[in-house]
Amino acid sequence: MTGSPKTGVRAAKAAATRERMLKAARKLFTEGGYTATTMQAIAAEAGVAVQTLYFTFDTKRAILKELLDIEIAGDTLPIASLERPWADEALAAPSAEMLRLLAVKTAEIHSRVAAVLEVVRSAAATDPEIAEIWRTNITQRHTVLAVFTGALAAKGSLRPGVSPLRAADTALAIMTPETFLLLTRDRGWSNEEWTEWAADTLARLLLQ
Repeated sequence: MTGSPKTGVRAAKAAATRERMLKAARKLFTEGGYTATTMQAIAAEAGVAVQTLYFTFDTKRAILKELLDIEIAGDTLPIASLERPWADEALAAPSAEMLRLLAVKTAEIHSRVAAVLEVVRSAAATDPEIAEIWRTNITQRHTVLAVFTGALAAKGSLRPGVSPLRAADTALAIMTPETFLLLTRDRGWSNEEWTEWAADTLARLLLQ
């Protein structure tokens, strides 16, 4: 049994309001920092009552966490990175192409999320719960990369003496959001230039 048209309209309105609040939070977090951004400011930027913001998210930390999850995924679907079609395509490719596809996807994700991760990293210095979010994000990135370097090992492509774990560490260091921002935002590289650099660097350091 489906809901009434009014129920659908209310749900769509609530989703649009939630998206507007997240968009407002992103703007204020990335422009002024997490600590300086108040719930009142987010509500004003989104054009909602502050009570609505608290009812929807409860805390400012919850807003940042949800914003981070959505920016990483690019949508609100509850599908892990390694369960998405791009991962299957990349893992099935020859080794050099696998690294190129990984770099392409990483650039796409970083172009959305790197600025938000900068907010998380900065706030982690003074907020233990956000510090945990930052550590979790690093672990999640490393987990994804370890699957790829494990696939390289299974293909017999890793350089002699380089273990899958060390290869994942190397990839994590090369493809940090901090480096992405340094080169694309601060040094003026295009996403395509960063992608080419990352793929080439990974190939030279990891492949036989």
